[in-house]
Amino acid sequence: MKSKSKGPVIQRRDQVDGTTTDQRLLDSRGPTDWVHTDPWRVLRIQSEFVEGFGALADLGPAVSVFGSARTPVDDPSYPQAQEVGRALAAAGFAVITGGGPGVMEAANRGASEAGGVSVGLGIELPFESGLNDWVDIGINFRYFFVRKTMFVKYSQGFVVLPGGFGTLDETFEALTLAQTQKVTAFPVVLLGSAYWSGLVEWLSGRVLDDGKISPADLDRLVVTDDVDEAVARMVEARASS
Repeated sequence: MKSKSKGPVIQRRDQVDGTTTDQRLLDSRGPTDWVHTDPWRVLRIQSEFVEGFGALADLGPAVSVFGSARTPVDDPSYPQAQEVGRALAAAGFAVITGGGPGVMEAANRGASEAGGVSVGLGIELPFESGLNDWVDIGINFRYFFVRKTMFVKYSQGFVVLPGGFGTLDETFEALTLAQTQKVTAFPVVLLGSAYWSGLVEWLSGRVLDDGKISPADLDRLVVTDDVDEAVARMVEARASS
């Protein structure tokens, strides 16, 4: 019976291929499809975790600031995010964002101008270009789930300004992790009551009334217009950790 071992994998009968991994690696004339297969992706994923952990291991206390990449400079959210970045840096936090424009740029800018550590965790997207100029430590990721791990692992809380699907995704992921006790003492502050009030009313009304969440789940969420209050929540979480 025809068989072949490829590391821990055994191929037999018709599943035996005619080339070796080393051959495909070293023979530049061969096909390149192999670099897009799932086993190779595992190594890429692993390398992204290693790069992220290595770059951020000595970061110290940090807070992630989320919000829309589409926020223009003249939108009220931009100077508010800048103020958040500045205040967090003054409180001794590194500021982590998605590294893009809009709210992310503003928060990075505020942190950098205040002499704090400004971090950008970028993601490969078809419609956004690179990290903003206010990022002092930047990492670009291929995979969303690796990037999300970095946000949660190295942050002690989230400050969330007005944003769209991406902002909502990051916010609800944090709330889910807190709900399921994967993270503890992890405040999520929604900054901008006019923007967030409809969402909070829906959660505290329909969703809670239908028994889809518990009152304790809502207690994890803070809505405010006060930057100082948002930062104070992060300081409290740091003290209790």
